[in-house]
Amino acid sequence: MIEILKAILFGIVEGITEWLPISSTGHMILLNEIVSLNVSDEFYSMFEVVIQLGAILAVVILFWNQIWPFGKKDNKEPLAKTGAGAYIKWDIFKLWFHILVSCVPAAIVGVLFDEQLEALFYNYQTVAIMLILFGVAFIVIENYHKGKKAKVNTLVGIDYKLAFWIGMFQLIAAIFPGTSRSGATIVGALLLGVSRTVAAEYTFFLAIPVMFGASLLKGAKFLMNATMTSQEGVILVVGMVVAFAVSLVVIKFLMGYIKKHDFKVFGWYRIILGVIVLLCGFAGFIG
Repeated sequence: MIEILKAILFGIVEGITEWLPISSTGHMILLNEIVSLNVSDEFYSMFEVVIQLGAILAVVILFWNQIWPFGKKDNKEPLAKTGAGAYIKWDIFKLWFHILVSCVPAAIVGVLFDEQLEALFYNYQTVAIMLILFGVAFIVIENYHKGKKAKVNTLVGIDYKLAFWIGMFQLIAAIFPGTSRSGATIVGALLLGVSRTVAAEYTFFLAIPVMFGASLLKGAKFLMNATMTSQEGVILVVGMVVAFAVSLVVIKFLMGYIKKHDFKVFGWYRIILGVIVLLCGFAGFIG
């Protein structure tokens, strides 16, 4: 029962921190030090990635009409009828091509160097430094853009060039834990002139192939080299379900919040958390 309660707590933290640009990895490291799961190291390494599948499902459900390229005729969107009688929404099709372009840099590095990067950078020092650096970046960028109008105010306005550069920012998060995938892509999009709302939406959609691919890769590696106990299976399912439920609430909150506010509060939070991680590391509380 205790392990189930821990799984619920991990799911809550995942659901909150995956979508807010504050680094789910940094929070998971701290949480695991405080209430570590009674599981094998191999399972936990897989668990903290695969639990993201629950969070992904929340995005799919909330934004289904914006990401599914087939449907009924709608004169407001560019459409083409297929042989089967359904209509293709070409703007959404193009959006997915742009998302795939954004995925390429991180996908290549992740597939080729996942274990090497984890061995090099998965430590509290890297997490703390990246928390602080991108916290400062949020504050500086928001101050710079204060009072200025964004150049890109719709998802359609993100072309292949913008998509590629946003993907390069995502690559930073793939290499350095603590960066925050959502934080990196939002910072990149803001620097490139994308509005807050569109930057957040694009980040959510970009998470679907990225997080699904990462979960598939981690899950496959785990199953090839280890076995999952029944308790570990329950922990994984509970964590994903809770992450899904919490993500539904958090995503709705964030989309409402950024319509009236900027990202600076998250920047300050990251800086404070980064300092806490450093102090905990120096004191020997985390390794």
